[in-house]
Amino acid sequence: MSLGLLLVAGKYGDMTSYFSMDYLMFFLPVVIVIYCILGDRFKKYFLILASYAFFWMISGKLVVYLALSTLFIHYFGLWLDRLHKEEKECLSHTEKEDKKVVKAQFLLRKRKVLGFAATLHIGMLLVLKYSGFFTENVNAVFDVLGVPVELVIPHYVMPIGISFFTMQAVSYVFDVYRGTLKADDNIKRLALFMSFFPQIVEGPICRYEQTANQLWNVSKIEHKNLVFGLQRILFGMMKKVVIADRLNPLIKEVFTNFINYDGGIVAIAAVCYTIQLYMEFSGTMDAVIGTAQIFGVTLPENFARPFFSKTISDFWARWHITLGAWFKDYIFYPVTLSKPMKKMTSNLKKKTSNYFALLVASAIALFCVWFCNGLWHGAAWNYIFFGMYHFALILMGNMVEPLAKKVRKALHINSGRFGYQLFQMMRTCILVVIGELFFRGHGLKSGLIMFKMMLTNFSLKRFNLQTMEALGIDGWDIVIVGIAILIVLVVSILKEKDVEIREFLGKQHVVLRWGVMYGLILFIVIFGAYGLGYIPVDPIYANF
Repeated sequence: MSLGLLLVAGKYGDMTSYFSMDYLMFFLPVVIVIYCILGDRFKKYFLILASYAFFWMISGKLVVYLALSTLFIHYFGLWLDRLHKEEKECLSHTEKEDKKVVKAQFLLRKRKVLGFAATLHIGMLLVLKYSGFFTENVNAVFDVLGVPVELVIPHYVMPIGISFFTMQAVSYVFDVYRGTLKADDNIKRLALFMSFFPQIVEGPICRYEQTANQLWNVSKIEHKNLVFGLQRILFGMMKKVVIADRLNPLIKEVFTNFINYDGGIVAIAAVCYTIQLYMEFSGTMDAVIGTAQIFGVTLPENFARPFFSKTISDFWARWHITLGAWFKDYIFYPVTLSKPMKKMTSNLKKKTSNYFALLVASAIALFCVWFCNGLWHGAAWNYIFFGMYHFALILMGNMVEPLAKKVRKALHINSGRFGYQLFQMMRTCILVVIGELFFRGHGLKSGLIMFKMMLTNFSLKRFNLQTMEALGIDGWDIVIVGIAILIVLVVSILKEKDVEIREFLGKQHVVLRWGVMYGLILFIVIFGAYGLGYIPVDPIYANF
């Protein structure tokens, strides 16, 4: 590898996975050992150094994007804070009848600063991530219209995790603008908040008030945090290498060559991909949150047993929680509470009803959220379709819920009964699997063809061991994956019942505690999908 390529892409690209040997056997142990040796005064500075070193190793000179983003939000945050102070000072010397004018003047100035900051961050993301997609579609329109112009499609190298740290940066500036957060004059604390190495690749998307001071006030590693953190990393590793990686051959083959199979095999692949995506992403979050816990830092949870959800809205309140919260706080509410929306809602209430007016306002805000959600996942039409699919499901759910309540009451259906709740969970899972089919498909056209095959050519005749072996999954794989999924299911049920499993294990006899730990390690070592013949799944959300 040439020096130039090293600087662009980073030499240790394998470390984008928190389950790679480079990370688990080299980087993390070295960081922990040095961290323990250093005095408390220097620990936070070492975490900054380790985080930037990690980002450089996976992104090379593209680390400059992270550094510039941190510098920008530091400067814009202080600028907004200064405007808040000036406004307060000015209002204290202003007559009551003139206060409204002063507030309007300062609001305009603050909005300009916020707009500038947001444009720098989101604009950079749009250019790097979406300019190629935009240009391709403009060329397609020109071709249909017969315009003899073909724009050059730009290709940019993006730093890994840019979507995640950009959203953290925007949330920080936005909160300072709102006055709910005081700007931090300590750029080193901001740098650590933005770059903390466990979360830089795939999140979770943290708010400043959630983690900044925790990171800045780190102290020595406690035994409980070390044990609990390692336990969670191991559990996440089982999800990744035993389930997600073992399912990969089947998923890759069917989604690439779906035309060779019937709708039944396509449906099985869609179910397997949904399982794979959850196990890979939630397993990574286990590793991320477990690593942070070792250093005494509590990161926000990103999953809350989503497949126990009874509606699509409930599912998205449990899946990628921090992304959903970001869209809610910085897109849904601003759109809903904007002056044009308030005016439209008020007019609709006068002409129609409160219910219809609020439904329309909610629909517009939901559309903005889910269009952005789809586009956030990737610059392709299948991702936009994925967003619109869930927008339609949630909107329909909101529309029919009042009628559904009346129907349940008329039919004397007890919504609290297990049978009805199981039906709701199964229905939601089916809708989610259909959405993930489009999400994973190689383009929107492929997704539509695969969905049509499921509807018109569904058959389970080819669902046998011979077909599975041809797809790279033998009977042994099915048994291992089934056992691992059962383990995850049992743990999820216990968590759903608020059972703190690690706390419970911590109170048991040392033989039982270490027996469970060593059992999990052996299960991963013996049944993990690695070595000759296996291609591990790349960190899926790192690409977003």
